[in-house]
Amino acid sequence: MDLAGTGRTATTAVEDITGVQHAVIDAFTPGWRHDPYRSYDILRAAGPFVPGPLGPSLVPGYAECDAILQNPAWSHAEESELLHPDSDVELPGSFLWMEPPDHTRLRGLVSKAFTPRRIEGMRGHAEQVVASLLERALADGEVDLVEALAYPLPLTMVCELLGVPASEHGAIRRMSAGIARGLDPDALMSPAELANRTAAVGEFLDFFGALVADRRARPRQDLISALAQVEAEDDRLTAAEMLGTLLVLVVAGHETTVNLISNGILALIRHPDQFELLRQTPGLALPAVDEMLRYDAPAQLTTRTARQEITLSGHTFAPGDSLILMLGSANRDPDAFTDPDRLDLTRYARRARVNRHLAFGLGLHYCIGASLVRLEVEVALRAIARRVSAITLLADPPPYRPNLVVRGMSELPVRLTAST
Repeated sequence: MDLAGTGRTATTAVEDITGVQHAVIDAFTPGWRHDPYRSYDILRAAGPFVPGPLGPSLVPGYAECDAILQNPAWSHAEESELLHPDSDVELPGSFLWMEPPDHTRLRGLVSKAFTPRRIEGMRGHAEQVVASLLERALADGEVDLVEALAYPLPLTMVCELLGVPASEHGAIRRMSAGIARGLDPDALMSPAELANRTAAVGEFLDFFGALVADRRARPRQDLISALAQVEAEDDRLTAAEMLGTLLVLVVAGHETTVNLISNGILALIRHPDQFELLRQTPGLALPAVDEMLRYDAPAQLTTRTARQEITLSGHTFAPGDSLILMLGSANRDPDAFTDPDRLDLTRYARRARVNRHLAFGLGLHYCIGASLVRLEVEVALRAIARRVSAITLLADPPPYRPNLVVRGMSELPVRLTAST
């Protein structure tokens, strides 16, 4: 079955395919990026482990995803070889794809520079950036909110955090987009997209390699300088480890935030009662971020490989067995969340216990940039609640990028009405 119009085939048979197989195909096909959730419903009903089109079984349910993410016996280190066997470029080593003790050492070093105090100190500047972008968008009236807000906010913030000159922000966006698309399984990409990934990675390594060398020689008040200086017991980040860390911070952090902002605004448009609630109660902006992460997660899947024999939900996995965790599906599991297909901005503001969403992962690999993501989106939501009285969608559904792993819109055309 051709999954992406590339001529490549998955392992699912074409003849007499079942409803579950249809759902598997739809979940991986670009034509259904605008709404994979109906397919996820079918996958969850089929059982905890569903044969997948790429080899590893799919894990669509919350309970299994939650258990796997928390269990260090499931490794994340094999993701590159699982999804990218055709890659002719090797990404620099990052703690994202490592396990202890290397993961522990690198994450510990990075966390010394990526502190909550540093992130909270960015709030005032984030408010200025959002105010400027929103003022321009309201003046224009009809805009593409991806271009007007969702892209420039996190791009500006991550570039300024790292110390990237403003003149290079466009280049960073181009590299980031090529690498983000390249996070998808090789089987879902065309030869041209694979070649573009190779070029983007090469450009990224050259650009940031030069920037890191400059900051080691001439430190400034930016995160690259801080990372270059962190040490613990005479240990420090090597050049390859530094570049791997920067790749994760720029690509994973920036691209996912772009999609979270646009996905969240689209959800508000489709739930006008919740948009009005946010306008009347702007204090809901922070818990709203977590609900938006649950409702329409920008990172739809991840992988894990068993490091030892593991039994889960009646299935026994041998060392080396791999799984694809469908995080977007798990976050809509009705066994874990009440009324999961409804956006409820009060869900994470209640005193009653609510299951945590899995959009940031759990355990060893919990997103190190989660605090920055929350800050940026909270600031954006507060400003929208204060300045915008109505948002009208001009294309439904809006066009989506083909990306599977980091899923989001290519455009979000809307009409904005300013508050009086």
